[in-house]
Amino acid sequence: MTAQKKDPAHEEVLSVLRAAKNRLEYVTPNDWILIVDRARRVIFKKGDVLIQSGKLHKTVYLLAKGKAKVESSTKLLIAQLEPGEVCGEMAFLENGIASAHVTATTDVEACAIEGSALLDLFELYPHLGSRFYRSLAVNLSRRMREVIGTKPTVKVPG
Repeated sequence: MTAQKKDPAHEEVLSVLRAAKNRLEYVTPNDWILIVDRARRVIFKKGDVLIQSGKLHKTVYLLAKGKAKVESSTKLLIAQLEPGEVCGEMAFLENGIASAHVTATTDVEACAIEGSALLDLFELYPHLGSRFYRSLAVNLSRRMREVIGTKPTVKVPG
């Protein structure tokens, strides 16, 4: 029996997604394999639009290389995205239109996964869905705190 040869580019993407500072922290290494296997690799040049505010959007992007900015329709900077981070998640969560504009600030390589493919995975692996949604909630909370300038509070037992 022969061992399956691993694709170095695939392994590099998995490594970035698993280790990034603002990654989807509750998604396990095995979850990442399932997600990336269903995703397609997409390339954006600096200045390209990944997501256009106000448009129906059904794709979630996981940045593997490069950086992007997230802006409101009034051009308010919401977030700076780096490798390992996600965008398109709000339209996915709401099954609706994009609420922000995402533009590549450098050349970007991303894993693009359709919302329907994610939902299919969650049907097959409910715990994956739970971890994915929990991770999205934490990331959205973190971004909101950055925008409004507050720090997370810690409850002290007492």
